[in-house]
Amino acid sequence: MNDQPTEGASTSPETSPETSPETSPETSPATSPATSPATSPAGSAAPDGTDPDTRLRRAVTGPLLYLFILGDVLGAGVYALVGEVAGEVGGAIWVPLLAALVLALLTAGSYAELVTKYPRAGGSALFAERAFRSPLVAFLVGFCMLAAGVTSAAGLALAFAGDYLGVFLDVPAAPAALVFLLAVALLNARGIQESLRANLVMTLVETSGLVLVVVLGAVVLGRGDGDPGRALEFPPGVSAATAVLSAALLAYYSFVGFETSANVAEEVRDVRRVYPRALFGALLTAGVVYVLVGLAAAVVLPPDELAGSTGPLLEVVRAADAGIPDRLFSAVALVAVANGALLTMIMASRMAYGLAEQHLLPAVLGRVLPRRRTPWVAIAVTTAVAMGLALAGDLATLANTVVLLLLVVFLSTNTAVLVLRRDRVAAPHFRVPAVVPVLGIASCLLLFWQQEARTWGFAGVLLAVGLVLYLVTAVPRRRAAAREREHAPVG
Repeated sequence: MNDQPTEGASTSPETSPETSPETSPETSPATSPATSPATSPAGSAAPDGTDPDTRLRRAVTGPLLYLFILGDVLGAGVYALVGEVAGEVGGAIWVPLLAALVLALLTAGSYAELVTKYPRAGGSALFAERAFRSPLVAFLVGFCMLAAGVTSAAGLALAFAGDYLGVFLDVPAAPAALVFLLAVALLNARGIQESLRANLVMTLVETSGLVLVVVLGAVVLGRGDGDPGRALEFPPGVSAATAVLSAALLAYYSFVGFETSANVAEEVRDVRRVYPRALFGALLTAGVVYVLVGLAAAVVLPPDELAGSTGPLLEVVRAADAGIPDRLFSAVALVAVANGALLTMIMASRMAYGLAEQHLLPAVLGRVLPRRRTPWVAIAVTTAVAMGLALAGDLATLANTVVLLLLVVFLSTNTAVLVLRRDRVAAPHFRVPAVVPVLGIASCLLLFWQQEARTWGFAGVLLAVGLVLYLVTAVPRRRAAAREREHAPVG
């Protein structure tokens, strides 16, 4: 994987006007550096964060982007999934976690190429539109991403309002989940910079909780109470390869979240340079932390005790008997859940904004607050939908649906990389070997095979709602396309 400049814009028949530099949103005549000295290249910004290439504020630096991705990956999943993984693979918890990291890096490579090639809000929907030249396909991909984000936020709201909150407050779960989502929406609307500053604090807190588990594992091992041999044990009578594959499918959920960063690309400074570093750096950091957590959990507790708990890491803290209060670790878990919900709703609102900009959702979702420059209508609508899902679904169904919807997105993105290799852009961008997206496609098909019929049914209902929205916007979309053709330059 390397950064390399691409050739100039091709004028061959296979390069359409919508993707050539002459008419691309990144280098259109109205914003080209060649025609306006005051205009900076796409992906850069003036010192005050303004950029004539976008109506959003470029306020996200490289370190903030790294923490954004890390905070989304190091979410609530690992706090519960360690026990599930132990139930499949025994004490060798770290092995499927490492395998899941490799699977995630394959699709991350495709995102790194496409985000740096087309740094626009809209993410996967934008990539699908350019690759497949079909508004319907682009909409379905974007809507899957949007639905996955909103569904994930609804599930995280239920998790926040559950047992962890019950340690501190005895309140009904449903009202607590709604208040939680409202608070997330208000922070999201205040501004991307304020949201990511909050993410910085919450990421440090949730990471400290995982580091604490690793340290406690070392303490237990140092005083001779642990059993390091368990980290290499597999369940009796089960093939190690079969157990690792089955557990890796569970562990994969712990790494999803990196894809949300594609939807803030339009708000990142110098996105073509910093995005690959932040993306791969965050995933590798999360992978190291997860592997160490898996080793620590296996050293401290037998796999059957981990598998029998809905809060396995809390059980590890208790078993270490190092004087860490249960309330303290529960508070850390709440912060982890809240951080995941905040970053997910940032993604969902930006995805809705991007789809509206592409005339695939009602134009009202593209409205931006004058001073804050945040997509306030998109934030309000996605929050309302998340509230409805939180009241209608349960945590298990919502989580499984998120994975299935994201697999649709990942399959499209990995395919788009190969299709768009013939589309040349003037600016240099990140590029992966062709084998990487091919392997990414294979990994998505493998994970599809494991989904249950109930999950397919729930996801189908959400996609049906999306198709209705697509039909509602059909007439305005045709009118917008007609206006664009009337004002398009000759030739």
